[in-house]
Amino acid sequence: MCAIIGNEHEYTSLLPLTKNRPLSTLYFDCKYRIIDFALSSVVNANIRNVFMIMNEGRIKSVFDHLGGGREWGLDSIGSYQYISFYQDILRRKAEGKTYFDDVIDYLQKSKASYTVFISNKILANVDLRAVLKIHQAQNNEITAVFKRVARNDIASDDQILTLGENGTVLGTKKFNDLSEKDDTYNLAMGIFIANTDWLIKALNAGQNAGAPTSIEEFLVSELTKVKSSAYEYTGYMSNIYSVKSYYQANMDMLNPEKFNSLLFSSQKVITRTKNEVATYFTEDSEVRRSQFATGCVIKGKVEDSLISRRTVVENGAEVIGSVLMGSANVGENTSVKYAILDKNVTIDANLKIEGTPEKPVVIEKDTHITADVIGG
Repeated sequence: MCAIIGNEHEYTSLLPLTKNRPLSTLYFDCKYRIIDFALSSVVNANIRNVFMIMNEGRIKSVFDHLGGGREWGLDSIGSYQYISFYQDILRRKAEGKTYFDDVIDYLQKSKASYTVFISNKILANVDLRAVLKIHQAQNNEITAVFKRVARNDIASDDQILTLGENGTVLGTKKFNDLSEKDDTYNLAMGIFIANTDWLIKALNAGQNAGAPTSIEEFLVSELTKVKSSAYEYTGYMSNIYSVKSYYQANMDMLNPEKFNSLLFSSQKVITRTKNEVATYFTEDSEVRRSQFATGCVIKGKVEDSLISRRTVVENGAEVIGSVLMGSANVGENTSVKYAILDKNVTIDANLKIEGTPEKPVVIEKDTHITADVIGG
């Protein structure tokens, strides 16, 4: 198999967290990034040829995180990485030119029999080899991965599948376009396996017929036109499209069952390694139901929270129900409750930062807080 990883999804409801970074490089569970889960699924399936579709002007944090791809084995002999910009595809279509040429060229050079596509906003640990076996057994052109989810966990632009016997895809529709609202739906997770030869022909025909520029949308549109079926994923999954969904996904990791389902299944989740000292807890510190990355200094109280690398919680401070990204500094006797602190946030002493579980306060990256912040 070869792989295409899409990074087109962006949501205003995630601002300011995605003001200077794409959704895929948001911190998750102290030390991971969301893109780690797509990359890990790919390399766990022994895929070494990867094509990444990025948004212009939003790639710095991706390269900062991936580096040369060493942790994922993408720097080895025979591996192949290719970067393309979604805006180039849009421009070429607007100019009346063929717009999938770069993708087609990659697929031809990969010489892989099958192609995996994974979008950038789903947190899941998918065994792509298991999906491939179903794809081969059912002799499909495309196999889509889906999960049954509650309506509150679906974004307006998510694709919903209508399924028949044996997982046959009978229809697809955007969630926002559904006339009736049920309690649960078959959510297309933005993960597909397709026969590469068929995909090359379909992309060639599609770009000549004005097909959607998004590879994900294109594959969804093809599901009902060719032999296809859906594979049900039953592990932990989170759909990241808003501050609330992002916050809840992190809080889920404090639940041992969900934590183990996502991070300690038969498939390893790989992230960039950083050699740092362990987190230090003073004798006066008080910690309950929380997780910490390396390099932190904890002197105060931390409860029901996730603390990323090199964060300092000073004496008398308390952090409750919060997500703190890297290099945060919480001053003495300061209270942080139900908040998301982006990287490099400094909060002075004797302050209150308070939101609610339904609407956590978000403090923007590189901010120095000198006054109370109450409410979302």
